[in-house]
Amino acid sequence: MDLNTMKTRPQNLIGYTVSHCDDPRGQLYNWATARAMLVRGDGTQRREIASGLIDKPNTWTQFTGWSADGRSALVYQCWESLENYAWERAHRDFRHNDKGWLIDSCVVDLETGKVENVTAVERVSNYNTGLFVWPGDPTRLGFTAIIRGESHPFSMNRDGTNKKDLTTGSGGFTYGYSASPDGKRISYHKSYQVYLADADGSNVQHIDTGDPFHFGPLWSPDGQWIVFLAGKPNDGHPYVVRADGTGLRKLADRGGYVGWTETLDVPDFHSGSSDIPGWAADSRWVYCTIRVGEAIELMRFSIDGQSEQLTHSRPGTEHYHPHGSPDGDWVLFGSTRDGARALYVAQADGSDIRPITPATPGLAQMHGHWQPVDAG
Repeated sequence: MDLNTMKTRPQNLIGYTVSHCDDPRGQLYNWATARAMLVRGDGTQRREIASGLIDKPNTWTQFTGWSADGRSALVYQCWESLENYAWERAHRDFRHNDKGWLIDSCVVDLETGKVENVTAVERVSNYNTGLFVWPGDPTRLGFTAIIRGESHPFSMNRDGTNKKDLTTGSGGFTYGYSASPDGKRISYHKSYQVYLADADGSNVQHIDTGDPFHFGPLWSPDGQWIVFLAGKPNDGHPYVVRADGTGLRKLADRGGYVGWTETLDVPDFHSGSSDIPGWAADSRWVYCTIRVGEAIELMRFSIDGQSEQLTHSRPGTEHYHPHGSPDGDWVLFGSTRDGARALYVAQADGSDIRPITPATPGLAQMHGHWQPVDAG
């Protein structure tokens, strides 16, 4: 690769998670090796962050997002007891009890390395995920907590105080919670139905496709659209709807793709990772993975009906977790194209595909997140 080509590669940092995936004892033994990582978009400067959170056996970290200015990373600290995992594996189900699980969401300052465990402040749950900085208000955070077996969307102050349940008194398992780019609205799915609401949880609006399964609503960067999956379990397809609930339409059929990518070489119960669509920066295109022949290919679909297949792979290849770059020039995704789960970047149209992490047998490199701006 010549110097001119190197200068064109994206310089934003990318946060991701790497773990072993070949331990036959099951997913906890692989999860416990997971570490939150950073790498530049040109594949340089790979390093672990928040290593101090690994403070006891069966503890791991997971990269989950960024602050709006790109100077802080959002990282999970996770732990599970061997006893709880043995029960889960025997029953092939999760048991999120206070003694067997602990997941906290932390803010990591990249310059100083300071770690703030904001969900441990005025704790409401031992299972806290989905942390995000509230758009337009850096003094506010959002996250999702499991309480007595049900998942609830919360807001809180930047320091972890003043936690507020935005669905107090409601039943159902709320998941996939995020705020619109202007911070005035939220979206989530509850009992596998998609809802929109005001930022305080009021004025709830159900987006009804007539299907029993909905998953992963995600706001477009301009705040005008929400993309989500709808259909049946293990057979969901990308839909878009306007922020006011109008304009509902299906973008594409996923061709029989189950909608999740396997994270382990030796699958365990529920060891797949949901593979939801991702927006391009211009809010015109949605990146999505679908089945084409015997491969899971990377596609992009425009909200006005155009479609483009961005990869053409040998049978058995999978692509997963696509995300458009903040400048609109690139797309980040995971793939098994080189024999192991690794991360890649390509130009927005799928050309010039290059690895940014090595494809190492026995390792899974997942959940890439673009730094919002080049703050490095």
